[in-house]
Amino acid sequence: MLTPISFFYVRHGQTDWNLERRCQGHTDIPLNETGIAQAHDAKARLVGIDIGTICCSPLGRARHTAEIVNMVLQRDIVVIEDLKESGFGEREGDLTGQWHLDWQQGATPRGAEVYRDFVERSIAGVNQALEQPGPILIVGHGGVYRSLVRFAGLNGVENLPNCLPLHHTPPQDPSGRWMVSELADNGTTTSRPD
Repeated sequence: MLTPISFFYVRHGQTDWNLERRCQGHTDIPLNETGIAQAHDAKARLVGIDIGTICCSPLGRARHTAEIVNMVLQRDIVVIEDLKESGFGEREGDLTGQWHLDWQQGATPRGAEVYRDFVERSIAGVNQALEQPGPILIVGHGGVYRSLVRFAGLNGVENLPNCLPLHHTPPQDPSGRWMVSELADNGTTTSRPD
């Protein structure tokens, strides 16, 4: 289960492999020019937002995004190993396709992380981030966020765009749903539809 604490989440900026729809996994592909610009846009949306700690994946694309965003936030950046994207083994660099769906159903490519293990690690990584002094901003990966949406009760978007800051508020009661709001250019929030 996801710890019921409000947090912000930003997927890293675009890389060339994102653009080509290649699975990056643990391969450390840097942000491209668009990704750097996206990170600066996220930075502008976070001006004036109360953030206590930034937590990020150890992979360069997430760390670089966190560093750009931190130009305005000026907070500690805590690197959390469990926030990194899934390892796809021999399939890293391959185009997303049927093999990726098969992986989610239990057909693990050679050298790849077992899907269920990745999901459990992702949720544990976010919970570890939520133990830091808040409010928390997590800078991570699309796959980690998708795990939260599918398996941790988070009412978010499965295909999170690069560098779109989202604010997540836990349900008011155990049977309720998480509220997800998008940060606008002026730092205000707009609720996203279910």
